[in-house]
Amino acid sequence: MGFHSVEKIGGTSMNDYAAVRDNIIHRPAGDTLYQRVFVVSAYGGVTDQLLEHKKTGQPGIFASFANGVKDDSWQDLLIELKRRLFAINEALFPERDLLTRANEFIGSRLNEAERCLTDLKKLCQHGHFALDVHLATVREMLASIGEAHSAWNTAQLLQRDGVNACFVDLTGWKTNRHISLDERIQSAFKDLDLDTQLPIVTGYAHTDSGLMSSFDRGYSEMTFSRLAVITGAREAIIHKEFHLSSADPRVVGNENAVPIGRTNYDVADQLANLGMEAIHPKAAKGLRQNQIPLRVKNTFEPEHSGTLITSDYVSDKPCVEIIAGCRGIFAIELFNQDMAGNYAQSDSAILGIIERFRGHVVSKDINANTITHYLSTNLKTVKRICRELENLFPEAEINQQKVAIVSAIGSDMQVPGLLAKTVAALAEQDISVLAMHQSMRQVDMQFVISEDDWESAIQSLHRHLVEVHDHGRAICLAS
Repeated sequence: MGFHSVEKIGGTSMNDYAAVRDNIIHRPAGDTLYQRVFVVSAYGGVTDQLLEHKKTGQPGIFASFANGVKDDSWQDLLIELKRRLFAINEALFPERDLLTRANEFIGSRLNEAERCLTDLKKLCQHGHFALDVHLATVREMLASIGEAHSAWNTAQLLQRDGVNACFVDLTGWKTNRHISLDERIQSAFKDLDLDTQLPIVTGYAHTDSGLMSSFDRGYSEMTFSRLAVITGAREAIIHKEFHLSSADPRVVGNENAVPIGRTNYDVADQLANLGMEAIHPKAAKGLRQNQIPLRVKNTFEPEHSGTLITSDYVSDKPCVEIIAGCRGIFAIELFNQDMAGNYAQSDSAILGIIERFRGHVVSKDINANTITHYLSTNLKTVKRICRELENLFPEAEINQQKVAIVSAIGSDMQVPGLLAKTVAALAEQDISVLAMHQSMRQVDMQFVISEDDWESAIQSLHRHLVEVHDHGRAICLAS
């Protein structure tokens, strides 16, 4: 185990360079600026413009390019992005020489990307070449631009401000070597001296297998995780614009939501499943297996120690630690009388279709002749999935409904009567439970409800299950 930490800075935090410099870089845990490695995300919203909006699905450059060889709307979006990135540079670099260099750096990458896309479009107008064969590579190339921009800028700004920072480019831009993620990291770090250098590393890394093929928008967390594992970090730290709290402060109020302080990787996985990622589950796996603790900190409250996530933590007494949830969930219900006794084959076929269209399954329930999958995706994808299901199961009855899911989560929730208490908290607000799930592992309970009831459900569950006493810590139900 090394002496250093590996730290990731989120996109919203990256938008505020002064806060990053003063609250993160100049506030090390030890007595030196160094012995730390920083993996940076693209500036907030930039990856949405490069690919597609993460929440709404609004097309970015990639999604527009993928529409077909006759659609050139991606070029207008590229021009728009270039203006935005230059505007970011203008705000960060009052020095004209640094501004010129910053614009030349990112401008050259944007121009090269445009040439690649234009040439590929022309090539695919020939009948022997299909655009969809190359889309995964295009997505990787475009994603890399955002992190290259923010990492290069941050390294230059810190150098200007007296820190011996260095830009570590893992994007493989114009590389002729297609190597694994581990090899790319090892190659980039073999000559670095962490005692005297502060590496600023791109969140995107080019690999022979394609990082986004496996992790999609979670790629920067995978880079962060593997960096921590390969370099033997003593701690991994994620800097976000908020604390990992007992509930969303915007829903339950700042005065009621409290930072968790301690939890485990199991709880982090449950949050990720709901789309409220502390860290991507596959990225967490490496940290967990190598016994590297993960700390989630609020960039804008640097004096707070944040929340420490470890493998072995269990709350002193059984309790609910977090109330979380997600809206915009689509329930796809397939009723088929012929399914009884043949469930496994039907479920496998359904999951194959969902996976083909990249639908994220948040939860599912079954009985003898019905399977319902709850998907976090957009309506367009849901309609495509339903059409395929209708073709595959012509005698089945298929329904879809937009719902919300709320969940009570904790490292140990083995409390007698907890389920009844939770249902009563929802009933108090006249909220009908459409479906519910509680596993024997006793780390979470999920309730499917109407989307209109989502906010009041979060508030009621937080009020009844995660009360706050004078010391600002969650009261355990068994206390």
